[in-house]
Amino acid sequence: MTEKLATAWDQRFSSAARGMRFSAIRRMSALIEKPGIISFAPGQPSPDTFPVDAFRTILEEVLAREGAGSFQYILTRGLAPLLAAIREYAAAKGIVAAASEVLVTEGSQQGLDLVARVLIDPGDVVLVERPSYIGATSAFRAAQARMVGVRLGPEGLDLDHLRAQYRAETAAGRRVKFLYVIPSFQNPSGISHSLSSRRALLEVARELDLLVVEDDPYGDLYFGAAPPPSLLALSKDVPGSRELLAHCGSLSKVLSPGLRVGWMVAPPELLAKATMCKQFSDAHTSTFAQATAARYLKSGRMPETLKVVRKAYGARAQAMGEALKKELGDAIAFTQPQGGLFFWARLTGAGGKVSDAAAFAKRAIDKGVAFVPGTPFYAANPDPATLRLSFATADVEKIREGVARLGNAL
Repeated sequence: MTEKLATAWDQRFSSAARGMRFSAIRRMSALIEKPGIISFAPGQPSPDTFPVDAFRTILEEVLAREGAGSFQYILTRGLAPLLAAIREYAAAKGIVAAASEVLVTEGSQQGLDLVARVLIDPGDVVLVERPSYIGATSAFRAAQARMVGVRLGPEGLDLDHLRAQYRAETAAGRRVKFLYVIPSFQNPSGISHSLSSRRALLEVARELDLLVVEDDPYGDLYFGAAPPPSLLALSKDVPGSRELLAHCGSLSKVLSPGLRVGWMVAPPELLAKATMCKQFSDAHTSTFAQATAARYLKSGRMPETLKVVRKAYGARAQAMGEALKKELGDAIAFTQPQGGLFFWARLTGAGGKVSDAAAFAKRAIDKGVAFVPGTPFYAANPDPATLRLSFATADVEKIREGVARLGNAL
């Protein structure tokens, strides 16, 4: 009976819905939640970094000053004080944007979903970094895009490979709609594109007339030197490139994911369609959340918040790097991240140790530690030896213990 019902529902679903799959991270949730598991799997920030006391004060201020208005419907584009605060926050990082160029979203993830909905027809091509963020590729897949990977090196995208992939797809009669990138502390690789690579990418985008969707949730999470300016900030140096950029930002990783406050800065034509699409979907992002975020940004607390967050994650990243070297030695290769939330590593198989990350993940669970194998982060032809480790949610002692368990699972 159950099988018959499942078949009936499969026939009712759209072709896009039939192609949807739970992410690899979600599928691991049941295992990760077992008692005693130390998890390096989730890509979420640590609740230890959430400024709860400051939020308590901010919430009281919102209620005192805005009252019932903070619970009312507002325009889809966003709450005016928040739009102004976002523009100031972005301006401090070299991004100049008019209020008409900004849309408030439910985190940067909704921005990616809106881009997919308004740009992609079934069979259209989206170029993505190799490897790339699962949440983005899932949104593009849901719109029935064909994903094509572009090699990612330590300095950024292989631009010759980008040109080759673009030309191969267009020669085959397929439309390349856009390139999706995370230039700063990429998820999952942790790589930051160099300044010269970013400028060169803008030149190539102009050369190919290729829209670039820039996702920037991690740019403020640096442990040493700040990363180069965003593509949007650099576009002023490459005439004609601003019109080929859609930029998604978020407070989720630096302040609180529960606020669900992000934004998109995009050309007016794209932003207008995205705003209409958002209106049909959720009318607008929570008024109360927007009022809270606006007051937090205006309060002057953000620099101290970022200082605390960077210190916490920097210490955890350092601890994980040291522990990986100590416990796994030459059985694993990685580059120490300088920001973000992740280690991207590759099993070497040295000394006859395990070299398949999926098999290693199963052995690790048995030892009481979890991570995400790298295969799901590739659009095609994955490297089965790769894996992603998040250091964000475990404290230093748990990181050391978890990595020791990884060593025992080899």
